[in-house]
Amino acid sequence: MSDWKIWLDEYYAKFRPAFDPAVYENLVAFRDMAAEVRDRKSKLIFAGNGASASISSHGRVDFTKQGKVRSLDFNEPNLITAFSNDYGYENWIARALKAFADDGDACVFTSVSGTSPNIVKAAEYARSTGLKVVTFTGKSADNPLKALGDINFWMDSSAYNVVEAVHMMWLTTVVDMLIGKAEYSVS
Repeated sequence: MSDWKIWLDEYYAKFRPAFDPAVYENLVAFRDMAAEVRDRKSKLIFAGNGASASISSHGRVDFTKQGKVRSLDFNEPNLITAFSNDYGYENWIARALKAFADDGDACVFTSVSGTSPNIVKAAEYARSTGLKVVTFTGKSADNPLKALGDINFWMDSSAYNVVEAVHMMWLTTVVDMLIGKAEYSVS
């Protein structure tokens, strides 16, 4: 067997925890929460850093467009730099929540490590104001972000590409659950 075949087999094995039946309960809980947010005419608020910010933005668009759940994210450069400059990088997302979140909204925070200070502080702020919190993390099972979530998606891996791919899969699975099918026209 070639070295690449062995490597690829080991790489694919890293994805197996994503399909653990225990994840189903969280998928259903997130779907139900998103439907309640939609029914209340509230919104989902997404945040993350780096690739997690990209996943958050993609999730926000799909929840809004396909799932009909009003959503927003904080990935606008002017918002990031202005709030970071005025409140500090570790506080900017919490301050953005203070400015944009309303009663009945829910927050979706994504961080592979679950230790990003600005994301953890945002989750703490969300919890202190009664907002529901959904977390997507990886690496250590006892990370601080996961400890703050009402619904927690945790991928048992330290491989960033694996964790990020699985986070995206879980997010889009919930959108498909809201629609009621996995194959549909998006136009």
